[in-house]
Amino acid sequence: MRSQTPGPPPERGLFCNRTLNLRAIKAVGYDMDYTLIHYRVEAWERRAYEHIRDRLVAQGWPVGDLQFDPALAIRGLIIDTEKGNLLKANRFGFVKKALHGTRSMDFITQRDEYSHTVIDLHERRWVFLNTLFSLSEACLYSQLVDRLDAGQLPGPMGYADLYEHVRKNLDATHMQGQLKAEIIADPERYVLDDPETPLALLDQKNAGKKLLLITNSEWAYTEPMMHFAFDKHLPEGMTWRQLFDVVIVSARKPEFFTTRSALFEVVETQGEALLRPHSAGPFKVGTPYFGGSALELERHLGMSGDEILYVGDHMFGDVHVSKSALRWRTALILRELEDEVRAIAAFRPTEARLAERMVLKEKLEWESCQLRLELQRRRANYGPRTDVLTESELVARLGELRESLEGLDTELGPMARAATELSNPIWGLLTRAGNDKSHLARQVERYADIYTSRVSNFLFATPFVYLRSPRGSLPHDPSLPGGTPVFPATDTGGGMAEAE
Repeated sequence: MRSQTPGPPPERGLFCNRTLNLRAIKAVGYDMDYTLIHYRVEAWERRAYEHIRDRLVAQGWPVGDLQFDPALAIRGLIIDTEKGNLLKANRFGFVKKALHGTRSMDFITQRDEYSHTVIDLHERRWVFLNTLFSLSEACLYSQLVDRLDAGQLPGPMGYADLYEHVRKNLDATHMQGQLKAEIIADPERYVLDDPETPLALLDQKNAGKKLLLITNSEWAYTEPMMHFAFDKHLPEGMTWRQLFDVVIVSARKPEFFTTRSALFEVVETQGEALLRPHSAGPFKVGTPYFGGSALELERHLGMSGDEILYVGDHMFGDVHVSKSALRWRTALILRELEDEVRAIAAFRPTEARLAERMVLKEKLEWESCQLRLELQRRRANYGPRTDVLTESELVARLGELRESLEGLDTELGPMARAATELSNPIWGLLTRAGNDKSHLARQVERYADIYTSRVSNFLFATPFVYLRSPRGSLPHDPSLPGGTPVFPATDTGGGMAEAE
């Protein structure tokens, strides 16, 4: 019997929310930045941060001493531009952790600020950190809130005004192109090389799928970056441009998926890229395009809806909109997932101990509740009661239980805190908010048919895989006492697959 190719490590898996038969997919579209090309996050975001900070210094702001803090923000957080806070919310939109500027908010203050607030991302007040590109922006904004509170910034200015100023300077940094010019000049410093990604795409192409590149980056950046990341890993004589059936740059996502825009051909002459209006008719083989719309692309391909899978890293601009507007199948790239899965695995022994002690805690709490009710009924002289213990014995036993529970809480406290600090000492896991799913996890669950840490993970699955979603769980489903564990153990019983 032939030996099978070993599967990927757990952190390199494809995770399925909605059953997806990859054999039925006729075209696979890809974003470029942080999708086909993954950057060294700290290096890129630190440089982006420095560009914005230096622009503010040039405008007379006393912020030249500020430094990028890579632990201060993670993807999936929410900026409250009205109050200058950085928040982590659970799937229901309730705030579970908050910083004001860079300072952690104590429980009472956080309760006073947000106990009656449910976050609705449709409101302009909230800014969701959709992608890794948001980290430099969130870090600088939080630090500037501290300076604003100290009266060290030009004014008068509110927290919302401050955010708009940071955002405007971030956009200007990208528009001027100086940062991207640095990346092009020294890609080894900023790009993580992944030779498996081109191979995964070659498998898909040779399996008969159309490959599409749809990126918001301009051609002058896309061409050299794709050349650097792909060409050295492709068969001799082949370039990245031959790998893709359609290339669209400056796509303006998310508007690309929802509106119509003029389509231009990118014409390369004497080292320059010029634009020429695309006449009616099919796309030209080998010609990159500028702008356009998803509807025009669908007409060219003769495909629509669930025949197309789109893969990107931006929760809204890539996954949410393509799913909502076009019903394309969707895959979200979450590079942080690898660290998260490894952290969960390393924590499992502690988590098992935590679950075991919680079983005892719930047992003691249940007994305490029963005894308190018995005492209450005796003193008020109503309802059935057991009369097994005298009143003084009830009071004594309640005291014993209280001491036992306090001892358990002392033991459980450090383990519970450690669970909230996995991956990031301030925010913990990307997908958790306390014992609940995070707001980001809810977005992933709702809009991403599948999610994974990198495009090259498709290599392990092959272009012919049938990905089945696990059976959904509810609180009344069988689980360990104490509710669903912080990190549920993998069900090896072969749960029922979701029917499509």
